[in-house]
Amino acid sequence: MQISNFFIIVLSLLFTFSLAEKCNPNDKKALLKIKKALNNPYDLTSWDPNTDCCDWYLVKCDRKTHRVVQLYIVASNISGQIPAAVSELPYLEFLMFHKLNLTGQIPESITKLKNLNFLDFSWNHLSGPIPPFLSQLKKLNLLDLSFNNFTGSIPSSLSQLPNLGALHLDRNSLTGEIPESFGKFTPEFTNLYLSHNQLTGEVPRSLGDLNFTLLDFSRNRLQGDISFLLGTNKSIQILDISRNIVEFDLSKVEFPQSLTSLNVNHNRISGSLPEGLVKLNFQYLNVSYNRLCGKIPTGGDLQSYDYTAYFHNRCLCGAQLPECK
Repeated sequence: MQISNFFIIVLSLLFTFSLAEKCNPNDKKALLKIKKALNNPYDLTSWDPNTDCCDWYLVKCDRKTHRVVQLYIVASNISGQIPAAVSELPYLEFLMFHKLNLTGQIPESITKLKNLNFLDFSWNHLSGPIPPFLSQLKKLNLLDLSFNNFTGSIPSSLSQLPNLGALHLDRNSLTGEIPESFGKFTPEFTNLYLSHNQLTGEVPRSLGDLNFTLLDFSRNRLQGDISFLLGTNKSIQILDISRNIVEFDLSKVEFPQSLTSLNVNHNRISGSLPEGLVKLNFQYLNVSYNRLCGKIPTGGDLQSYDYTAYFHNRCLCGAQLPECK
């Protein structure tokens, strides 16, 4: 009797252990490959093959399927390249390798992640061109490749991402023009970050067909007219086109009520400040280093900014600048 009871206890313990192990074995195998490829960093100490991978640090599993759906490794002294084994997590929806020391290029095998909707490789040392094959990740909602060493032109094929809402390509060494095809993004595309690159040419007029929330084109070599990005029918909140060589007549621009931040400093913008600006609730404004003239309108928030928001224009006056004659 005692022997049979012993076997019952052993079997029950084994059964309990099998229930506790929720992680899919293929997912666990892939994660252990990733850990090895990253030289077994301290941050991944909890990735013990004898434990459930759904309980591992920086990993999240779906509650129903128990497949790995999130992998986020951030702000760690991890070096190496993007592990190829990442592509062996087919149910992955969220992938973040942020502020590491990863080098090399984005592997094409990442296109196997057909469920991916969030991809963040920002703040690394990734290089080479931005690969056009990223357009195969049709469920992507956010793509962040900022603060890397990417070179070459921006792939026009990125506009083929039907669910993309935000694209971060700022702080790289990208050259060439903004693709005309970017005007073909769906209405869900509302945030575009291209600052601190070496982009040239004119901003495509096709972008005027979209209704952005945020546009940051600062610190490039863009030229021409960008006033079509504004208008009373727009919902843009933040526009930064500073430190380019764009030129247009500011006095002819109609501004949307949604605009809270406008930075156009260091350009070739002419005209005067429209009276309509006093109706806006600005949190930030800078029109310095342009070719503006006339009196700064009184009222609203325009008087609250110091002279650095207005100085180094052709003949702008009033507010914190010298009085108008």
